[in-house]
Amino acid sequence: MSETEGSREQGEGTESLAHRVPDLAALELLLAVARLGSLGAAAREVGITQPAASSRVRSMERQLGVALVDRSPRGSRLTDAGVLVTDWARRVVEAAAAFDAGARALRDRRDSRLRVAASMTIAEYLLPGWLLALHAERPDTAVSLLAGNSAKVAELLLGGDADLGFVEGLAVPKGLDAVVIGHDRLIVVTAPGHPWARRRRPVSPKELAGTPLILRERGSGTRQVLDAALGGLARPLIELSSTTAVKASAVSGAGPSVLSELAVREELALRRLVAVPVDGVSLRRDLRAVWPTGHRPTGPARDLLSLTRA
Repeated sequence: MSETEGSREQGEGTESLAHRVPDLAALELLLAVARLGSLGAAAREVGITQPAASSRVRSMERQLGVALVDRSPRGSRLTDAGVLVTDWARRVVEAAAAFDAGARALRDRRDSRLRVAASMTIAEYLLPGWLLALHAERPDTAVSLLAGNSAKVAELLLGGDADLGFVEGLAVPKGLDAVVIGHDRLIVVTAPGHPWARRRRPVSPKELAGTPLILRERGSGTRQVLDAALGGLARPLIELSSTTAVKASAVSGAGPSVLSELAVREELALRRLVAVPVDGVSLRRDLRAVWPTGHRPTGPARDLLSLTRA
């Protein structure tokens, strides 16, 4: 074997398979020519013009290095090589159809369910509306909601037990990507009978830090924001793992609390709770959708994310 021939064979061996095998569109056109006996009829069947079909066949012939179709005024017929290539093409197209059916089944299975993990305020006061809107768009998608604090949401996502999460903390948990979907403000509230409900001047950061409060547990987004605002000096009177439980304790008169403005709108309107002004403390926070780094939401999770941002 000459050095030139050896180099050519080595080059053919390293060339990508995609460059040596015609694409599916070309193979489907060749099958149509074999079945219909006419390049023009085959072109119409696959939805292209006859000149485009002729160009596609010529390109395939150049790629393979053999003539595939004899063209004449009476129609088009396959050459001997064309008959053989058509047989191979049929198997490739059938395999591609099986591949497509399998991928479609995977998408259908993915789209049949959605697992959402959300920190408590979002789970209780925002997600119900979003999920109703999602149901209108995807009535066949079953949704499960797992509620917990922001640390728990991150754990579920990183463990593969949730498809999309929502958190309220100051920072994005490690290992997750995020997008801000809204904003929230924490406010100090107390029952109408508490002395703070009647005071005329705002509560100072020092007073707030020195007063035992009904608080969410550590790891929750609400607690993260408060601890950051007070330098970690917040004093818990009671620590509870549910926004509803914290709110109920505050309504009962057990003491002041710090809660999301979203969570106490009804209680403030009915005067079951009173908002207490605070001076010199920022209690604003971002609401975020989160997912594992590098795995952008798809299917129902992508649709839910779009609804939250709308």
